[in-house]
Order: sequence, then C-alpha cells, then structure tokens
Amino acid sequence: MRTKASGLVTVRGVSGTHVVFLAFNMKESDAKGLMGFAIQRTDLTEDETTWLRGNKTFACIRPSTGIEDASSHEHPFQAFQWADYSAKPGYRYRYRLIPMYGRPGKLTEKAATSITISTEPLSGKGHNVHFNRGAIASQAFARRFPGLTLDEAGPPAYAWLARDLLPALLGFIAQAKDSTYSLRAAIYELKWPDVLAAFKAASHAGANVKIIYHAQDDETGNANEEKIVEAGIRSLCVPRKNAKLMHNKFIVLSKAGKPVSVWTGSTNLSRNALHGQLNVGHAIHNRNLASAFIEYWNALETDPESDELKGWAETNNALPPDDDSDSLTPVFSPHRGRDVFDWWIDLAGTPGKPLFMTFPFGIVKDFRPVYNKNDGVLRFGLLDKYVNGGNHASREAAIAEIQRIRRHPNIGMALGERIYVDWIDGWYEEPSAIGVNVNWVHTKFMLIDPLGPKPVTLTGSANWSEASVSTNDENMVVIRGDKRVADIYFGEFMRLFAHHRFRESVARHIEQFGSAAFNTWKPQDLFEDWRKWVPRQFKSGSEHDIKRRYFADV
Repeated sequence: MRTKASGLVTVRGVSGTHVVFLAFNMKESDAKGLMGFAIQRTDLTEDETTWLRGNKTFACIRPSTGIEDASSHEHPFQAFQWADYSAKPGYRYRYRLIPMYGRPGKLTEKAATSITISTEPLSGKGHNVHFNRGAIASQAFARRFPGLTLDEAGPPAYAWLARDLLPALLGFIAQAKDSTYSLRAAIYELKWPDVLAAFKAASHAGANVKIIYHAQDDETGNANEEKIVEAGIRSLCVPRKNAKLMHNKFIVLSKAGKPVSVWTGSTNLSRNALHGQLNVGHAIHNRNLASAFIEYWNALETDPESDELKGWAETNNALPPDDDSDSLTPVFSPHRGRDVFDWWIDLAGTPGKPLFMTFPFGIVKDFRPVYNKNDGVLRFGLLDKYVNGGNHASREAAIAEIQRIRRHPNIGMALGERIYVDWIDGWYEEPSAIGVNVNWVHTKFMLIDPLGPKPVTLTGSANWSEASVSTNDENMVVIRGDKRVADIYFGEFMRLFAHHRFRESVARHIEQFGSAAFNTWKPQDLFEDWRKWVPRQFKSGSEHDIKRRYFADV
C-alpha cells in the first residue's frame, strides 16, 4: 500500500506485509536547525501507541552505562527515510512524524504530519509473498536466544527465523487435500523433513503427487536420496540426472486436472534455506501461468538431455517477449545462447529507472556496467559476496571493480555480514552462518522502479548468471505493474539492506585496524550540530539527495 500526507514535512508511506517504509521531504529553508525526526506509532489494530526507537544517540546526553536503543523523541532520526520493521501483516497504523529542533536534551517540536497506512495481508488476490527473517545473525536473535546456537534454542528459534515462509509453504501443499488435486514439484534441495512429510500427507489424502529432484552423484544429489528414503516418499519422486544443475524450486497445484497456482521463488527445502539465508516463497494464483509451469514440468519429467530441453524452450518459451504487455511472463531454462541473459541485463539497465537487486553469488562481469553509471539514477545491490569463483588475481580485480563502482553517489551496495565481536556499542556477538556456499542472501530478485507507477519485479531461482540461462534448469517470473508485489519485495529489500550495510561497515573497520579495532571504534552518534547532516540531504547529485528525491517521490 502507498499513501502520502502533507504538512511542514511531507511523508510518503509504503507498506509491505512486515515493513512500513517512511520517506520524508521538506523545504530546505524549513530544515534549518533541524535536529532530526521523532516518529510516534499508533497501532490502530491493537490500540497501542509507542515512540519508534533507534540505535544512534546524542553522546552528550547518553547515559554513561550505555543503552541498547533510544526513543526517537529524545534521540531523533537524522535521515529522510526510516522504516518500521516490527509491523504485522494486515494491521492498520498511524505514524506522527515530528521535526525536532533546538539542542540535545532540550529539543522542541514543530508541526507534525500524520499518515495512516495498512500493511498488506499475507494472502492476496493474485499473489502471496512470503519472506523468512534472514536474520539468524542479528541482535534480535542474540537477545531472544542469548548464547545459544540454533539447535540449542530449538523449535522457538526455528519458528521465529522461518516467520511465515515455512507455514505458507506447508499450507500451499496442504491444499491438495483429496483425489481431486495434484501437485507437481521440481526441487533442487529436497531435505527438510516437515515439507517432505507434507508431500507424503497430501499423497495419503489421495492427491496425485510427483516431485522431480536433483539426482546427480554429488553432495546435494546424495543428500536428496538419503532424505527421500528417510521420509518414505520414493514412489513420489522422479530423479533428474541429465541436467548439470536441476536448480528449480517450484510446485504447481492443480484441481480437477486444471493447474490453478504455482509456488516459486528462491527457497530450497533445507535447514539453511528456511532458517538461515534470506529467501522468498511466492505463490501466484493464475491459471495460465500455472499451466505454463506444468508444461515445463512435463518436459523435465522425461529427464531430457540439455539440448533437447533447449529445443523445447525455444518452441514453448520463446524469449524475449515481443513487448511488455503481459502482466506475467515465465522464464524457463535452459535456452540456447544468451539472448535471455542479455534481456535481463537490458531490463536492469532500463534508462532512467531505479534498480534494486539481490545477488547471491556476486555481480557477474556482464551486470557490472548496469551499475557503473554515475547518472543520478538510484541503483541498489544487496550481495552475499562480491564475486564467486575464479583464481585469486581475477577475484581481486573483480572486487576492486565493484568497490570502485559502489563509490558512485547513486549506487547503494551492502555485503552480507554479521557482528562477530562483542564490543560494538554494547551489542551482542551474533551467531555464525548455518550453511555453505551462500551465508546470508540467497534471494534472486530484481525490482525495476519499484515505487513508480508501473513497477517490474523479477523473481525465481536463477542467480543472474549466463549459466542460469543456458546451462541449468531454472525458472523466473516477470511481474509487471503489480504495486502490491513490488511494495512487499521493496520493504524486505530495505530491511535486509539496512541490516547488512551496518554490519559490513563494522567488518571493514575491523579489517582495516586489526588488533587496534577495539580502541579505534567510535559509537554511531547523532550529530549535535544540524549543519553536519542537513545540508548534504539537499546537495544536488549527492547520495542523500538522490535517495530523498526517489523515496519521497519529489
């Protein structure tokens, strides 16, 4: 949902399911003396009013014992964007945005602007979008389960990390409740017992269930075989051996022989995917799209060689499309050549359109020119790592190139990281990653002008590489013009972007100063002089000005 309210400060609100993003704007002349913004939230569903809180404080009035966070009424937010990450799906909230002036300890209020907004429910008419927390490395986990590993914390920790992703996945499968239903799945990692049990339960209820899985003689394939035997679902499973990587993660639900819905996204059925890395499950209720996925599944079922499947794709999934008139466009891999890959790059580089992408395996060389433009167009990237593979020299060169690119004022990047010390502003040391290959960010989505009138969202299993188009079994969906979908993805992107950007800055400090890092680290204080933060918000072409204008819709 999107809404705006005007006053001394103009406020734009964008809500997803669990996030409310707020962007502010005001006349530069009115911002003279501005010490920050206080935000008061009223939960209109549960009738509760609180001040939003932040981690930055005025050093001159901070208690000597230190504080974990502080009320924005005493320690206001010195930014023209803020987000509420504690919102609940399907709730209604009112936010009072108050510009604060004066000096620390004696702040005064000026005219507030109020905005009322509802968060999106988990279930929508055409799309249900479900993210896990992707926050095992967080202060919230460390405080909620102090000193405990995930397994030591047990079921409450697993449930907290999965959020609504795992329940939604189990619920999607459970729709196949009798013999009038069928499920057709293609899954790379088929490991999580609860999901395998759900497939088995659907079969026992009478549904026709078939699961294609990656069955190469490798670590993933061997683990899949083991879990299939343990779950007692051998008769439901179809091995896929003739693909280099059967990397799909989708399920199609049919009723009375007619496909009705498809579950897709980035989520493998594994411990790390559901509870460690950031992942998304996206249910789309569209018969035409579901039918296209069934046709692809049928082509996979015979375990074709790569060239045969490419021939099928050329005939049945001709891409790029002739135009952008379709609201939903499926992308099935592999295809011959790199036309689809180049199409993705062209979409990402749409002239004048802001871009937000997640990269689990870094930014490959072909995608870097999209970001290497100092043209005032906002482009954000959330990376699990800078690059993947290659020898030392090539990796270092690629990292140096991306680091240079990210210094453009219109480029925002964050690299997955955790707080691995216990002396950062009184924060706890955070748990380690629980998987391999990808630690923190496993989603693969692209948002083109997500806050614009015609947003474009790409989501699925492909890792934005040429191999994910021309070699692997993959799927993506291009979703055009759906603001609700874009708002949910955007909110979750900004949640994890803010999370990792600070952690990356801490890691860089430790890397730079080594054993002296403890003595050289300074708390992230608020500025006690408005001149040190306000003017740069309005400096034309600066990072802050570019963000303010796009987010606040100036």
